[in-house]
Amino acid sequence: MTAAAPQATDRRSPAPSPAASAVERLTALLADDMAAVNGEILARMDSPVALIPQLARYIVASGGKRLRPLLTLAAARLCGYGGEDHVRLAAAVEFIHTATLLHDDVVDESGMRRGKASANEVFGNEASVLVGDFLFARSFQLMVATRSVEVLRILSNAAAVIAEGEVLQLSIRNDISATEPAYLQVVEAKTAALFAAACEVGPVVADRPAGEAAAFKDYGLNLGIAFQIIDDVLDYSAHQATLGKAVGDDFREGKLTLPVILALRGADATAAVEERAFWARVMESPDRQADGDLDHAMALIKRHGALEASVSRAWDYAAKARAALGCFAPGELREILLDTVDAAVDRAY
Repeated sequence: MTAAAPQATDRRSPAPSPAASAVERLTALLADDMAAVNGEILARMDSPVALIPQLARYIVASGGKRLRPLLTLAAARLCGYGGEDHVRLAAAVEFIHTATLLHDDVVDESGMRRGKASANEVFGNEASVLVGDFLFARSFQLMVATRSVEVLRILSNAAAVIAEGEVLQLSIRNDISATEPAYLQVVEAKTAALFAAACEVGPVVADRPAGEAAAFKDYGLNLGIAFQIIDDVLDYSAHQATLGKAVGDDFREGKLTLPVILALRGADATAAVEERAFWARVMESPDRQADGDLDHAMALIKRHGALEASVSRAWDYAAKARAALGCFAPGELREILLDTVDAAVDRAY
């Protein structure tokens, strides 16, 4: 595979503090580009309909590290891109992600998002859905502005796959017969597809060989799967509580995530009929959950080693993500992207 063009970021800067996370290092390295993305986001959120920028700013300001647009910027930079379209694409990726969050919270009837009241809780379901649609439309305007049919194909396909993933998740929700392959299909569609697209458009806009675009797509896809598995692990982890974050949101909604699926598999293997009956009650009819059920669920998950097994699977995908970047020359930016993979899984500890 053809190596990427030489780039200024191959010159190493002083070593960061050991406490600095990979995402923080990535943010610092791409600070100028990210400032341009933030400016693009603010400009594109503007509308004469006052509720649109008001609600959009509310969710954009609610937190998050903006990992997906950072990946778009990083991929373009690693591939030697020197134009401005990567800024538009990073903003488009963030708008797609934000729109899906707005729609997710309505579907899930969520009242909280990143420790504060969700947009649908503050502004109502109707406004959240419609502003989500507005942000999707803005993302397509940004894609078109690049004049790249291939970019439009990649990101529009991702948007369609995300929607399919949402519907697929509904089909296995509250269904304790859901399998690990079905769960992974949801994860690939709902989460990993946008990670993959966010990475793939960087080499495309840089007009690099198809092999480099494929490598970054693989990197993003596997990073996204690992990232979501760990998110699902944290929902049942005491470590999540030490971080001051809510535990058990997925449980209360009856979502069949990997830790529950593996705990159910353990119950079947040990012929634990009472355990399976418990999962049937709390997952299939979340309104029947009682005080102490979450603690019991976490105990069963621990009994069957489901968290450890889930993290092990996440590391498998992390290894694939790291391997995907093997075709690129060593350098500071590539090393940070590799460390970002590890950091995504290390959140479980």
